[in-house]
Formats: sequence, C-alpha cells, structure tokens
Amino acid sequence: MKKISFKVAAILLAGTFVCSSCIGSFGLFNKYEKWQCSMTSNKYVNGIVGLILQPIVGGICFIVDAVVLNTIEFWTGDNPVTASTTQIQGQEGRYYAVKTTKKGYEIKAPTGEVTLLLHDKKNNSWSVVQNGQTREIFRYNADGTIQATLNDGKTITVSNDEAGLQQVRQAVDANFYALR
Repeated sequence: MKKISFKVAAILLAGTFVCSSCIGSFGLFNKYEKWQCSMTSNKYVNGIVGLILQPIVGGICFIVDAVVLNTIEFWTGDNPVTASTTQIQGQEGRYYAVKTTKKGYEIKAPTGEVTLLLHDKKNNSWSVVQNGQTREIFRYNADGTIQATLNDGKTITVSNDEAGLQQVRQAVDANFYALR
C-alpha cells in the first residue's frame, strides 16, 4: 500500500471544506454573471466577452465568494455583497434608505433613526423595532386570516384581501381619533 503524501491529504481536506453543504449564496459571482449577461443589448457580444473574462474575473469572483464572503455569511447570517439598499422617497419628500436583510428590512431615516421590520418564521408574523422596542404588526393565521395589532395593543382578525385591509384602516382611524 502506498503512502498518501501530505500535499494530497491537504488538497482533499480543503476540497471537503469547499464542497460542504453550507456553501453560501455566492452573491459576488452571481452579480458578476448577471452583469456579464446584460452588459450589452447583443447576446452574442456578451457571450464573446464572457468567454474572455470568465476564466479570470469569474474565477476571482468565485474564489473570493467561496473563501471570504460565504464564510462571513455563514458566521453573521448576512452576505455583504447580497445586501441591497434602495432609496425611497417619503410623503414629506425626504429619502429613506431601505436595506434588505436576511430577517426583513432595515429602514434608515434622513435623521439617522433606524427602524427594523422583522419577519418571524416560527410565528409567521411581522414586527417593527423602534428605539429598542419590539411590537408585532400582524401575523398570518392558519385559517388564512390576518391578526393585525393596533397602536393601542388591541388585535383585530380580518380576511386576507382588500376588505380586510379596509377594516384595519377603519380600526386604525377610529383608534387614532379616539386617542386624540
């Protein structure tokens, strides 16, 4: 029986880590591929340029994803490349930065105040986090209805359609004027 050299054993061990079940989302490589497929309006030019760039740029993106970014994603839950931020204009004309996270959304006001909208898979609910206070907004019930939480803490169960949305609006408006 032949001895397996240390280099071969190291390569096989490294291969098991790269090919493990927790490989990540490969956000950088996927963004490169999306760009490469849409860099021009001509798919043939995209294909030719892709043949030239793929071995170099694609390889670098793949290695950076596999070694660095997917490791960050594994330990933190967020891939720095896949997080997307969008600017949304509010009713008052100011712009808010909305960042997509693994658990929901992070909304940053122009004043710097951060609000989180979080989805709880276990309860199938959405909550808002402001100033360290967490408050459930609504949850999906097993029967297809929605349980909405009003500002005063009371809950209302409505159908998951426009009529249910209208009932919640009326309840919020009535609650708002009652508090005034």
